Amino acid sequence: PQLTEAGRAVLADARTIALGVGDMLARARGLIWGLEAEVALVVDVMLPMAKLALALDAFQSAFPTVTLRLHVEALGAITQLVLNGTASVGIGGPLLANVDGLATQQIGAVRLIPVAAPSHPLSAPGATLATAARKSVQLVLTDRSELTKGQEFGVVSVRTWRLADLGAKHALLLAGVGWGSMPEPMVRDDLAAGRLVRLNLDNWENGAYPLQAVHRTDKPPGPAARWLMSQLREVLATD
Repeated sequence: PQLTEAGRAVLADARTIALGVGDMLARARGLIWGLEAEVALVVDVMLPMAKLALALDAFQSAFPTVTLRLHVEALGAITQLVLNGTASVGIGGPLLANVDGLATQQIGAVRLIPVAAPSHPLSAPGATLATAARKSVQLVLTDRSELTKGQEFGVVSVRTWRLADLGAKHALLLAGVGWGSMPEPMVRDDLAAGRLVRLNLDNWENGAYPLQAVHRTDKPPGPAARWLMSQLREVLATD
């Protein structure tokens, strides 16, 4: 038997429909077994994107029928999106507000290091860093939510410029406009190439930025979301 011209014309459509039916059946089986239809994740901008990509790629392979939605925010905005239901799970930093109805658990940390461009006065040999850093403009990541208003992390200088975007902070640091702390993985290549210089500020070796998983206690994560949190913990444990 051979396909007619009309049969060949509708073959591609038939294959698409068959594939869609297969996907629908797989999703239905997952829902019957208790698998979420969707996982909405919000992560802190400090989370190294390379590690996040590894976890998300593994998630899509393990749960092809679960829709994944991703948001990237900073500081209290993570908690806010979890509270209002936009995200079912959040990965946030040390300034997560102590809000009733939220459960948190530690999943890792990222190291923050103080850096500046080679042209910046703090990078000059013999600079008195402890005093000069307090008087120099420090670029600080700010919060778009009201939950952590007034709280600060790693602020040394009395002169600060507030930015809501980590990429903008990175660009200003490279341009020599101010100094500030950055996640070590994000500036590793800049330090190796000499585009940025590590500042040896006193007591900065404790500049770890803890990362916590957060969710609403009345909406505990399902099996796919729990698997994703476990995967993020794994990738954060590796350097």
